[in-house]
Amino acid sequence: MLNTAPLAAATDSTNMNDDVLLDVRNLKMWFPRHKGFLGRDVSYIKAVDDVSFSIRKGETLGLVGESGCGKTTVGRCIMRVYEPTAGEIIYHERSSTTVDLAGLSRKQLIPYRQEIRMIFQDPYASLNPRMTVFEIVSEVLHVNHLASGSELEERVAQLLRRVGLRPEYMRRYPHTFSGGERQRIGIARALATNPRLIVADEAISALDVSIRAQILNLLKDLQDEFGLTYLFIAHDLSVVRHICNRVNVMYVGKLVESAESGIFYNFPKHPYTEALLSAVPIHNPRMRDKGRRIRLQGDVADPANPPSGCYFHPRCKYVQDVCKVQAPLLENNSDDQAKPHAAACHFAAELNLRGVVEQDRT
Repeated sequence: MLNTAPLAAATDSTNMNDDVLLDVRNLKMWFPRHKGFLGRDVSYIKAVDDVSFSIRKGETLGLVGESGCGKTTVGRCIMRVYEPTAGEIIYHERSSTTVDLAGLSRKQLIPYRQEIRMIFQDPYASLNPRMTVFEIVSEVLHVNHLASGSELEERVAQLLRRVGLRPEYMRRYPHTFSGGERQRIGIARALATNPRLIVADEAISALDVSIRAQILNLLKDLQDEFGLTYLFIAHDLSVVRHICNRVNVMYVGKLVESAESGIFYNFPKHPYTEALLSAVPIHNPRMRDKGRRIRLQGDVADPANPPSGCYFHPRCKYVQDVCKVQAPLLENNSDDQAKPHAAACHFAAELNLRGVVEQDRT
């Protein structure tokens, strides 16, 4: 059972960043699709297809890509909202032992659901309108017998204060709050059990631009104070640049690039990443003529019937014959082993791709 004493600040974040908290290995999530007479013919939508990555303790790992690329499905597999078709989700416990979350029953998952929590995209749909803020935030504590009575109320008050809300609001209902305040309630709910890993699924995309910076700063402050680890799922690369230490890019269910944030934004290795980065807004008007938008031709491949070879080749301006017949491996292209830069492209070492146009020049 977890300790429900007041949230304890992290003491050694430097050492934490050298360790792995979660290993995702060859993860697959295929959804069956029935067709034909009586639905007897079955094909599969390969929403996540053989994805592997790790999350270090105390870092923020960004998972980005277009809508429908499978990034949210990855997060839901980690949370075990979905039963993965194949693969391992290796969680490193506080006791230095490991467990494969993908192989646990729902009963066995209960203690790990306290350590791995989720912040949802829509602050309007993720809060039960029939429950007060107190009931929403305290529910996980009550269900898991982690607090009761006056201790429970004090814990909720403490959590609300920490996310920037007044404790006297705990008897109100969600409809009385703005979108930003509702997301703060969702963050308080996620913090209730002293988690180690938080999956933030498009946590700010539904908010006004003026509120996004506040929520991002709150997430960073909480991370610094409590040693939290984030899997930050997003499609806005300008936001990911602000908060993430490393970035993984997905395309049609596969991981196509992975790198440290600074390297990723300046020296992309995959043509799809180059196209995504070209869409990052350039705020400095003197630099806008240097940032031509790359507009990809065609549509995103169908995950139920992907093209042969590299899934991106029908839209890639650098395509060669080998791309059409042979799927590239996700391989490290960096000479610095301390900062690996992996890309699933046959020509990653040869292409000179454009990164984000520097914003700070005058």
